[in-house]
Amino acid sequence: MNKLKVCVAGATGWAGSALARGIYTAEDMELVAAVSRSHAGKSLGEVLGIAELRAPIFGNTEEALKARPDVFVEYTKADAAKGHILSALKNGAHVVVGTSGLTNEDYEEIDRVAKGVNRGVLAVGNFALTVVLLQKFAEMAAKYIPHWEIIDYAHAGKKDVPSGTARELANRLSKIREAQLDVPLEKIEGPSETRGARLQGTQVHSVRLPGYVISIDAIFGLPDQKLILRHESGTSAEPYVNGALLAIREVGKLVGVHRGLDSVMKF
Repeated sequence: MNKLKVCVAGATGWAGSALARGIYTAEDMELVAAVSRSHAGKSLGEVLGIAELRAPIFGNTEEALKARPDVFVEYTKADAAKGHILSALKNGAHVVVGTSGLTNEDYEEIDRVAKGVNRGVLAVGNFALTVVLLQKFAEMAAKYIPHWEIIDYAHAGKKDVPSGTARELANRLSKIREAQLDVPLEKIEGPSETRGARLQGTQVHSVRLPGYVISIDAIFGLPDQKLILRHESGTSAEPYVNGALLAIREVGKLVGVHRGLDSVMKF
């Protein structure tokens, strides 16, 4: 059996290291390279404590891509992610994106490049199954309930706002309709910022406080009733591993940008 050759950018981080361990134990995958500026020159096994894992760590994407991976996994930071993704595509790799903070305009550019080289990009704001279900349930609710807002929670040190999970949810709901506002934003009395940001037709509020990991509420309201859909993460990155492995296995069947893990799942 030919194994999928995988390179992970951000392989020594919180989520990336858990995924790297998952790839190492997967029978149909081989971790051929990793990107981490702080651990460049070492093997990934040295850093993760797995003696048999000999994948070299490079300080930049260009060097890592010389390993010719079939799939490149982007798990770094928003300010570097687009450059990594475009480099990977131009070097013949399909791409799975776990990094948050990329805009719709970024994905439009990435989509053009991906289609030009006949490669697929699977962008997943959150690989957890509970998030996938929240997104599907929210899409169902938006067809029947015209009022909703999103509250995005994360730890105090998370710089990108809103989260990739919130951005993806707002993008999905925009394809159904815009959330109704009984008081238009321009008619609010008081600081308009207290109503959150209008993102693709949805009011989104980002909370950044100690005690949170990653959580999201999608709140729908009708007179005398409301529906609250909530996803909450714990401190472990394990919930994201199986979803990311599925994305790695399926992205090679795609061309262009596809958003959301459910785009390669059967419901």
